[in-house]
Amino acid sequence: MPGHQLAPDIPTDVLAAERAHLSESRDALRAMRKHAQSLSSDAAGDWVSQQILQSLLDQRVAALADHPDTPLFFGRLDRATEEELADDLEGRLEAGDELPATIYVGRRHVHDGGSRALVIDWRAPVSRAFYQASPSDPMGVVRRRRFGYQGGDLTAFEDEPLAEGGELGPSKILTQEIERPRTGPMRDIVATIQPDQDEIVRSALTQTVCVQGAPGTGKTAVGLHRAAYLLFTHREKLARAGVMIVGPNKAFLSYISSVLPALGEVKVDQTTVAELLGSYDAPERPEVAAAKGDARMAKVLERALWLHIVKPTEGLVYTKGVHRFRVADYEVREMVASLRGTTRYGPGRAALAQRLAHQVLVRMEQRGDSPDDRVQDAVARSKPVKQLVESVWPKLTPAQVLHRLLSDPDFLAAAARSDLSQEEQELLLWSKPHHSWKSAKWSVADAALLDELADLIERTPSLGHLVVDEAQDLSEMQLRALGRRCRNGSATVLGDLAQGTTPWSTRSWKSVLRHLGQEAGEVTELTLGFRVPREVLDYAAQLLPSIAPDLAAPRSLRPGLGSLSVRQDGQVLEAVREALTREGSIGVIVPDSLVETVSQELAGLPHAVLGPDSTEEHRLLVIPATLAKGLEYDHVIVVEPSDIVAAEPRGLARLYVVLTRAVSSLTVLHAKPLPAQLA
Repeated sequence: MPGHQLAPDIPTDVLAAERAHLSESRDALRAMRKHAQSLSSDAAGDWVSQQILQSLLDQRVAALADHPDTPLFFGRLDRATEEELADDLEGRLEAGDELPATIYVGRRHVHDGGSRALVIDWRAPVSRAFYQASPSDPMGVVRRRRFGYQGGDLTAFEDEPLAEGGELGPSKILTQEIERPRTGPMRDIVATIQPDQDEIVRSALTQTVCVQGAPGTGKTAVGLHRAAYLLFTHREKLARAGVMIVGPNKAFLSYISSVLPALGEVKVDQTTVAELLGSYDAPERPEVAAAKGDARMAKVLERALWLHIVKPTEGLVYTKGVHRFRVADYEVREMVASLRGTTRYGPGRAALAQRLAHQVLVRMEQRGDSPDDRVQDAVARSKPVKQLVESVWPKLTPAQVLHRLLSDPDFLAAAARSDLSQEEQELLLWSKPHHSWKSAKWSVADAALLDELADLIERTPSLGHLVVDEAQDLSEMQLRALGRRCRNGSATVLGDLAQGTTPWSTRSWKSVLRHLGQEAGEVTELTLGFRVPREVLDYAAQLLPSIAPDLAAPRSLRPGLGSLSVRQDGQVLEAVREALTREGSIGVIVPDSLVETVSQELAGLPHAVLGPDSTEEHRLLVIPATLAKGLEYDHVIVVEPSDIVAAEPRGLARLYVVLTRAVSSLTVLHAKPLPAQLA
């Protein structure tokens, strides 16, 4: 039966030939970068064009940077001959094309001085076979070769015969790459993408994809690689419209920050919801924040804005020289009625001024004048028109509207109508209203409301593609705010319903897509884990019936025997010293209230404490439980699980997050009794 062929003694002649190709490819990449550096923007003509061209050249140079510790290519495809393709009616590769019979698949395209392809980008259509081909469907490939590396040095290879039928079995090189210890930020998974992940990565730009991913299934990496794939496939369109990654906090963004640059994509914005909507931090009770995050607030805000329009009681009198031009009050009322609710507030206000000015011009023409557009613009900017527009359709900021809404019970009742109960209205009102909208202190939940109002006043620009991670923790109003940023494009939505830790965490991905404005989005599930050992995952999965009973229990490809240790003691220092004898990163995850205590206990060891805005890299980190989401460490030590559970309403979900951060080993330390689900 065919299978992976990895000889105990690697053939030195074959290995030498592959190393020579690697060396040639690196030389060619350096030549490509040198050529890009030699290009000048001077020929662009004017100064603005020169600046734009120079920016593009700088991006090109950055994208061609070599990373000596990262393999330039990680796989090879030996394609079938024309005769073999003729016998294989299902072959996906066309005979007679210009690609070589042997293709090296890597992180970016590399060619020599004669434009001969030395490495094919993993995102190119022909590279799809590296991830999807199998003995049952070889896709025109007779052999797939995987390469093993130590740092940037090619050390081994493994062949998978695809033209002989049968099954391949597990790949040793693939397993070693997945299990390789890490330090520092997240790595790309371009060498280990699995077929089901590849299907998501290569989804069409027009398709919004929502990925429900259990811990260790690589959902975050899949989202980032999809962004890289779309940028490769739709370079010109997305370069104009932009791509944005939205994560839960800066520590998370720091962790994933090197993935896209390693794939040659340096022009992607990465931000948090707080940074995108406004970094407000006024304290607020969870039940108030939950009420503000409810999608019903959208209707309330819309009414609150339009309630500022006053019914006109006077007409317009415009004087020019000895002539007076009048627009009757009923005509003004008709203009306001026709504009109200049919346009955004800001453009409607401008349109009212223009319509008033147009009626003045009609009167001028009736007197025999011949006014042009310049006269109409001058009338629209005149004092009488401005005063009338301001009295009827006042200029507003989002903060003015929200301040009035949260300060004035009668105004809130008028805007809420039947959408909010009396109890909900009382919950929303400030107990001590701020003196003015300029001095108001806003909360995180207020930021989404202000953004909603801003869009009702002036349309929010849309991006080409949006990647949203940990989406299960976003409120409905936050989702609406993100949806405005992808209304003309598409989105990749990532998360795990079992890891929802906010009071407003969603229970349904269909609901998330609806509030995002992408109801046609496709929901797909990743349940097979590659990172978290099975023994650890099974232990954490005992919490699922209590936090997400409708979700299937995740599975792991890695048995991880001996990876779990549960100790009824509080010896953090001893556990850390033991972990330091092993290779890889170490995360000590503790209840937020114990961060300082544990850090002091580890004072004799070099370590750092992870903060919400932390970008610090350190092998040994003390991590507050509330910041652990989305992060991974080779060795995780969890301190006092019961305190993590007790710290917040959805504490069991938080504990599930914490217990699934380990890639190699998990040590649970507890002096207090464990939660009943784990006992």
